[in-house]
Amino acid sequence: MVAPLSPDTVRFPLFGLLDAADSAALAPLLRRRRFDAGRLIFQRNDPADEVLLVTAGQLRISVCSVEGRELAFRIAVPGDTIGEIGVLDNRRRSADVTALCISEAFALGRADLNRLLISRPQMAMGVIQFLCGRLRDTSEQLETLALQRIEARLARLLLRLLSAGGPVCAEMQLTLQITQSEIGGLIGASRPKVNVAFSVLEEHGAIRRRGKTLLCRLPILGKIAETAEA
Repeated sequence: MVAPLSPDTVRFPLFGLLDAADSAALAPLLRRRRFDAGRLIFQRNDPADEVLLVTAGQLRISVCSVEGRELAFRIAVPGDTIGEIGVLDNRRRSADVTALCISEAFALGRADLNRLLISRPQMAMGVIQFLCGRLRDTSEQLETLALQRIEARLARLLLRLLSAGGPVCAEMQLTLQITQSEIGGLIGASRPKVNVAFSVLEEHGAIRRRGKTLLCRLPILGKIAETAEA
């Protein structure tokens, strides 16, 4: 039997910072979910009946064209919330979500979420602030695609994946769960250009490649990630 969550350990970024009363109200509503590698968690146009908070692993968020071409546009890592849009606007899923590796999440059902928002104004305000943050992130991503070199975009992606594992240090190892084509979809570049960008990072000493495993030097990656297009 899975032990119930303690209110003292509940963190759900969708709601912002929670006080003791809000944490106590939320904790019993969360369900632990586990997904095997490769599992399709939900598909575009599925009913949106729950929000997920990723606690372990990586989830690929993608869309598929009529011709069957898949575009991955986000990798959800621990601490990320997914599925909130369809739940909040009472519409269907807008994308597919697949587990790239063994992953875990907390799930909060739509009915429970709605009751919390109606009865707890501070949590509702937290959701508004969260959605505003989403808009800011989207604006920043568009700016990055327009102004940054491909190697800078790649460095930013690698730093994000590295930071998802917990505390960071100057040198870290990262095992990629996604292909270069999928990376291209995430940073707005073709697969050949992604390969060139990896070579550029290697030439600068930011990474060393060993198959799908990268040995990363974060200070150098950080400097490259801040480089704008000349």
